[in-house]
Amino acid sequence: MSIYKEILGEQFYKLQPMLQNRYGFEEVKSFKATGVMYKITSGPKWLYPFQMFAARRKFLFPEHGNNIPFHIINEQQIGPNGEKQVHWERRFYFQNCNRDFNALMTLDKNKQIVKDYLGEPSLFYSELTFKVTDQGHLRIESQKQRIVLGKWELPIPKMFQGNVLVKECYMEENEAFYIQVLITNPLIGTLFEYKGEFQSDDF
Repeated sequence: MSIYKEILGEQFYKLQPMLQNRYGFEEVKSFKATGVMYKITSGPKWLYPFQMFAARRKFLFPEHGNNIPFHIINEQQIGPNGEKQVHWERRFYFQNCNRDFNALMTLDKNKQIVKDYLGEPSLFYSELTFKVTDQGHLRIESQKQRIVLGKWELPIPKMFQGNVLVKECYMEENEAFYIQVLITNPLIGTLFEYKGEFQSDDF
């Protein structure tokens, strides 16, 4: 059973069937897909030094644009301590460079949240809640966050957090998944956003 099926419980079966296939990992241990991001926004220009630093850690990046080719690989694996993990590899193919946005997720059953470590090596930690909408779409939101400094993890005050909202659904008319990822901050506004569609390479 995947960590997403565990966190959603009975809600999982209210997901659109193709989203169940995507997040269930019943027969395969990975999900691979290719598509196009209609729009990528990278936040204010004065964040450029941080974005370049983050880009080297496969996290945020300064590039932006429209109709950017994209691929995603979600791979289920077992961590050193025996817990189930899902590695997220997202690559955006800009005209002059490729950028990655990677993460590693695990399940905290006691807190009923998914632990999300962003970047490689990790720069940020975020607790995620998962919810299925009445339409069968998936909605993911961030909660507590920490900055990761090697073995140290320091809590981030709410006013400085990057609040994450992910919306994902399956569009039967296009036979494609649609996704929107939005990261905002109360003081700055939009830090990062992408939205687009992709089709599975596996089913």
